[in-house]
Amino acid sequence: MSFRIVVLASGNGSNLQAILDACDPHMQVVGVLSNKPTAFCLTRAQHQGIPTAVIEHSHYPEREPFDAAMCEVIDAWQPDLVVLAGFMRILTPAFVNHYASRLINIHPSLLPKYKGLHTHQRALEAGDSEHGCSVHLVNAELDGGPVLAQMVVPVLKQDSAETLAQRVHKAEHLIYPAVISWFAHQRLQLNHGQIVLDGEPLLNPKRQYLA
Repeated sequence: MSFRIVVLASGNGSNLQAILDACDPHMQVVGVLSNKPTAFCLTRAQHQGIPTAVIEHSHYPEREPFDAAMCEVIDAWQPDLVVLAGFMRILTPAFVNHYASRLINIHPSLLPKYKGLHTHQRALEAGDSEHGCSVHLVNAELDGGPVLAQMVVPVLKQDSAETLAQRVHKAEHLIYPAVISWFAHQRLQLNHGQIVLDGEPLLNPKRQYLA
């Protein structure tokens, strides 16, 4: 039985592509959902024969019915893990609780620094020497769930927000598939609220450095 992955994305889908490229016989992306009908992530999925769905948030006056409609589609795909890959909507507590312990996100900063938007510019303005990305479990707090892994990138003197973003994207494409593989191969487990990686409690995020 393959480990079933559903990906939610709103845009280009470069992280989706990295996940697809990294899938082994134990891992299968079984569905891709977007809130934007023109999102290129849908095209990427369709080229590989992966089922897609579009639920436009603009058709729903409130977040709760939008999230409920997403749950209905996602549950039909029977996921073991739901992966947020540039999905630009804030999720309701009901949605997060429905997928508790099997909902992950990647955020372009070294959490808990720079939750929310414009992370690269904020890192530059703060004079940080290091920046990066974090993979975390999703809870009801925005960018606030337990961090599983981080990849650190150096901030260079000549960096703009755009050049820094490019290196962080490269890091995302490496670390996100790696963490998904931890789930798929049962290396990462949650025991009574404690995160365990390779049989040891994960007390701090697993950190890697972009070469």
